[in-house]
Amino acid sequence: MKLMEDRIRKDGIIEDGDVLKVGTFLNQQLDTRFIRTLGEEFYRLFKDENVTKILTIEASGIGLACLCALPFDVPVVFAKKAKSNNMTGEIYASSVHSFTHGTDHTAVIPKIMLSPEDRVLLIDDFLARGQALHALIDLCEQAGATIVGAGVFVEKTYQGGGAEVRGRGVRVESLAKIKSMSVEDGIEFCD
Repeated sequence: MKLMEDRIRKDGIIEDGDVLKVGTFLNQQLDTRFIRTLGEEFYRLFKDENVTKILTIEASGIGLACLCALPFDVPVVFAKKAKSNNMTGEIYASSVHSFTHGTDHTAVIPKIMLSPEDRVLLIDDFLARGQALHALIDLCEQAGATIVGAGVFVEKTYQGGGAEVRGRGVRVESLAKIKSMSVEDGIEFCD
């Protein structure tokens, strides 16, 4: 999507260690009008899938998923990265490794949040190695929910996560696909 690519070119910052910072509009500070427009694009792509819930993982995915859920008019469920004291009852759990933070977490949601009747759209800000999406897929599979696809804002295709997720039979729609990226050479988007 040219709109997303243009915004990354304008406001994205490439840092050493294969890091693309988009915090001024997509992560820490949300450009709500821009993200709402992107959510409308996800709606256009998935409107015929009868989505009943949108699922993401905390923390940066929550605001994005909420804005994306508006045109679908469905609830947003987010997996927490640890079971909290106020989370009672049975849970679904899946391990997830964050390469960005170098940490391991257990993504959890109460079982009452997902059911076999649900048709779930996954939303994530970045798809690099695919660990967060793999955990969300696992949670849906535990619940018996149908995954209609994954909406991703930025995919680093060269890191292979998208191919893995697609290999599991999940439709992935990425608004910007990065072919290569470096501080020296900048960003090359896929055609």
